[in-house]
Amino acid sequence: MPTASNGSVSLYYEVDGGAGEPGGGGDHPETVAFVTEAGLGGWSWGWQYEHLAGPFRTVVWDPRGTGRSDAPSEPADLETLVSDLEAVLRDCGVRNAHLVGAGLGGAVALEAARTTNRAKTLTLFGAAPRAGAFDLEALYAPPDDREALRESLESALSPEFRAEQPEVVDGIVDWRADGDALPEGWETQVAALEGWDARRRLVEVTQPSLVFHGTADEIVPAEAGRELAFGLPRGEFVPLEGAGHLCFVERSRAVNDRLFGFLEEHAGD
Repeated sequence: MPTASNGSVSLYYEVDGGAGEPGGGGDHPETVAFVTEAGLGGWSWGWQYEHLAGPFRTVVWDPRGTGRSDAPSEPADLETLVSDLEAVLRDCGVRNAHLVGAGLGGAVALEAARTTNRAKTLTLFGAAPRAGAFDLEALYAPPDDREALRESLESALSPEFRAEQPEVVDGIVDWRADGDALPEGWETQVAALEGWDARRRLVEVTQPSLVFHGTADEIVPAEAGRELAFGLPRGEFVPLEGAGHLCFVERSRAVNDRLFGFLEEHAGD
């Protein structure tokens, strides 16, 4: 089981699509690193992870407080979560990567792009440039309460998707029960957004950036995503009509096609 260490915190991750072993060097295709939404385990990127593995090296990890990673009791800040990402990339032997983040993970990716040399491109889902735009409490439910997990998906997925894809919803409940954050891990993560406002600093993020947003997102309003994209010097807003917060799940085929093309376009930059 590969793990990276950031101080006393052990972080579980998985790598696919490249030659060699984690931390062992060797030749690899370009790397795509996924950063999850608050409280969600690495399972949430399953729709994209396998699609990109092969042409790209993919890295998915459980943030501190989630799944198989350690759950320290003290709250985190964004700088700490960025350093966790760096620890995972360092353990994989990756100098820089195309960063893909959702919600809180989008904020982490933004700060990594602004404050480190780790980001080649950014792809953000359901993200915003300030803490006040996030209503993350609606997303959380304890992993041992399956009914609460199912109810919380009413704010994360559109009514149409839930009605048309009940088997996918069942699968998400199973994955959340197995790999999402416990209450203390959740509190550790969401504390990182407190007081965060990057609007005046977006001009410092000069990497090519795609900002996907479901127009029916109840966690982060689509207008916040539009504001984010327009504030980024090389940002592009991609609305997904009628999709909810987990738009990369709901519209995985369209998202994967656009994401793959974007990454191919900027491979080798």
